[in-house]
Amino acid sequence: MDLSQNTPANAEFMVQKISEKLRIMNIGAVKASHFNQEMYEELRDIYDMVMKKSNFTPRELEAIAEELGSLRNV
Repeated sequence: MDLSQNTPANAEFMVQKISEKLRIMNIGAVKASHFNQEMYEELRDIYDMVMKKSNFTPRELEAIAEELGSLRNV
């Protein structure tokens, strides 16, 4: 998958993988459609960082959740 392209399918893939990796229980709360396409690069940065790490501290999880929240459409 070429994540360099800003497509809904790529955003959906990244959100799904972030949710799986962070073990977000309420998967319905985090959907690609909630994110502004103009923030694709920021979502990609979060995806890249999450995929590189094997575990997260509670503070890191909180920071990631806050960052994802700031990217959401309101």
